[in-house]
Amino acid sequence: MVCALGAGGMLVGRSHECDNPEWVRALPACSEPAFDITGSSGSIDAEVRRRIRAGEELYRIDVEKIAALEPDLVIAQTHCDVCAVTPEGVTRAGSTVPMLRLSAFTVEEIFESVGQVAARLELAARGAEVIRMERERLRAVREKTAGWRRPSVAVLEWTDPLFAMGNWGPELVETAGGDLRIGERGAYSTTLAPETLREADPEFLIVAPCGFALDRSMEEQTVLEKNSWWSGLRAVREGKVAFADGNRFFNRSGMTIAQTAEIIAEILHGVTFGESAKGVYYRWMGDAA
Repeated sequence: MVCALGAGGMLVGRSHECDNPEWVRALPACSEPAFDITGSSGSIDAEVRRRIRAGEELYRIDVEKIAALEPDLVIAQTHCDVCAVTPEGVTRAGSTVPMLRLSAFTVEEIFESVGQVAARLELAARGAEVIRMERERLRAVREKTAGWRRPSVAVLEWTDPLFAMGNWGPELVETAGGDLRIGERGAYSTTLAPETLREADPEFLIVAPCGFALDRSMEEQTVLEKNSWWSGLRAVREGKVAFADGNRFFNRSGMTIAQTAEIIAEILHGVTFGESAKGVYYRWMGDAA
């Protein structure tokens, strides 16, 4: 958001997850996961749940590095205690830097977050322009898919256990001309019983696990194939399962939501907006890397 506002030069540090635009990776990372996140999706879920029950931190915050960078402001999110560093985590680590706390359940609230950042950086006019351009981009997706048959779709945000898409995601599916069969607009992503997925039996299935880039998402195919019900799904039988970059596009309440809608439209309808996202941001089940 800061970079979209033309204020990237103000940034002095980032979280370990900040990677968009690419150049921000050169900034000092002021956080890291508190446990090994290279394990299976099932083991990651189990460790997160254990740490939450035990009151243990999910992230390590380098407050000494933050202090050395001398920022005037820390921007953090309050929406999810699991997905990213929270203001409370920063405070518990000992930082006293003023914080801007963002949270968004819907597309409109994402735009409000952009406005909050813009206002705090004294860039309100630029913020309004950024929001206008993003609304226009979403409108273009909606218009391009209007009038077409809306295929049924489900989006998984985790695989072991299954989690169905929530928050702003259902709005993006609707914008892209899809009929989301599982998941509630403006509500947290929730666990999904396999029976519910089988009953919905959508024509398309998009697998975009939270925090997983495309290559890591593709590895979840073997996890899903271990389930006896997997091969019976219509989307699997018809080869309409897409694995996507959840980390950058499907799980972030930021500047990639319009592109996420474009990716979904390409998956469901084969339309493109500029260069194709296939092979770059999503791959079909079984596609080689």
